Amino acid sequence: MSSSPVTHENQANTKNGILRVVFVAIAILLEIALIVGILKAHLGNYAGLIAVVIRVLALFLVLFIYSQNRTGSIKIPWIILILLFPPVGVSLYLFIGLSGSTRKMKKRYAEMDAKLMPNLVQDEEVMHALEDQVPSCAGISRYLLNESGYPVYVNTDVIYYDDAAKGIAAQKEDMKQAKSFIFMAYFAIEDAGSWQSIEDILAEKAAEGVDVRVFYDDIGSIGFINVDFVKKLEKRGIRCRVFNPMVPLLNVFLNNRDHRKMTIIDGKVAFTGGYNIADEYFNITHPFGHWKDTGIRLEGEAVRALTATFLSSWNAVREDDEEDVTFRKYFPETAVPEAEGLVQFYSDTPIDTKPVGEDVYISMADRAQKYLYFITPYLIITEEMTRALNLAAKRGVDVRLITPGIPDKKLIYKLTRSFYAQLVKGGIRIFEYTPGFCHAKMSISDDIIATCGTINMDYRSLYHHFECGCVLIGSPAVADIRDDFLQLFPQCEEVTEEYSTGRSAGLRLGQLILRMFGPLM
Repeated sequence: MSSSPVTHENQANTKNGILRVVFVAIAILLEIALIVGILKAHLGNYAGLIAVVIRVLALFLVLFIYSQNRTGSIKIPWIILILLFPPVGVSLYLFIGLSGSTRKMKKRYAEMDAKLMPNLVQDEEVMHALEDQVPSCAGISRYLLNESGYPVYVNTDVIYYDDAAKGIAAQKEDMKQAKSFIFMAYFAIEDAGSWQSIEDILAEKAAEGVDVRVFYDDIGSIGFINVDFVKKLEKRGIRCRVFNPMVPLLNVFLNNRDHRKMTIIDGKVAFTGGYNIADEYFNITHPFGHWKDTGIRLEGEAVRALTATFLSSWNAVREDDEEDVTFRKYFPETAVPEAEGLVQFYSDTPIDTKPVGEDVYISMADRAQKYLYFITPYLIITEEMTRALNLAAKRGVDVRLITPGIPDKKLIYKLTRSFYAQLVKGGIRIFEYTPGFCHAKMSISDDIIATCGTINMDYRSLYHHFECGCVLIGSPAVADIRDDFLQLFPQCEEVTEEYSTGRSAGLRLGQLILRMFGPLM
């Protein structure tokens, strides 16, 4: 088995990826400048008329945005920007503000879901038993079944990893045992040491006849890998596809990324959680102090849901790719372990305009009786979620949020902190993880229910990205997640008192402006 340490070539890959981002950004700006230049050159005498036309267009666009079934926290910033600066606002909305709801994309995903979702069947006896035994959690499960189509399963063993390095180590051992297929989908892959050890395993399994597929997001990985990455994998027998490649053209789907992280092995074992495949996630490198990330391993019936989610995106991402003809072989009927508790994996997509991820978090707040803990790398939330969290605290629930002590993005860090005062006034306690950057995305309540997945508490995850999560009810892993939270709090600095006092007028104004344009970031 070959290995590939971090070399000048790896560094060049990163540099090339960053150059691609810069090139695309410059290309888009040049496109806008070119359009403006053409208009001025050929229609200079009609400048007044053009200004009127742009304002009328801006007004219609504002009415369109206002009519959308979306939270006002997202609509209002766009409306303000477009009305104050029509040319800039209209251009930005067309480039990055539109949801990923192109007809072709909707059609392809609908076609795939029609073929795949019949493989996910809800056992109504399981749902009825949940409604009888834990009615406070049954509402969340029924919602996920009705709105996203994902069943709640029994007979699924769950192992929780409080550190990404533990998760990836277990993942590699399970991949070595693969007999039929290995599917991997990740927002970010870094072509460095951590990935190379995985790539070598994948290549060995592909040589044995295992169906090996890798699916990654172009923007998520753009600073990590070279454009020849796909060709390199294909040469080693690993099939690879890229989600929504970034191109310097008007692309209404550009703003929607696949932020999911999944590995599925033989339809029997699956992994998901917060970590991507890059050295910093496993604390091999330390760009932001100690990196805190988590994940879970599933074995049993619930793996079917992850398999369907992967195959849907793999086959829908491009219409000119060869599609799978049959899917039955990816959903084997195998013996499953008897395990305590229930597991419900779910996927969230911007195509259907249903904020499933946000609704799950709000529902966690609504059902909480004793305590409710969250950990998230970014905190940019809607008025609806703010109110739900504050109401829980006012009912006497011990509500706590953990955010990073060392940021990976300073502007987003400032934006995250701008939400503290309003939450603290509602009775919520805020903790910052002082050893470094916490990238985990989890919640837990009352020793009964927990979530673990890829969904940050920010607008990008909740409204713009393809995401996934897993609800655990009554599983022993819930206690493991609780224990991890309890070990984290002493490592954090509680800033509740600091943000309970008044702020200067200048600071309040700056945070207000920053929060107003949070949905645009």
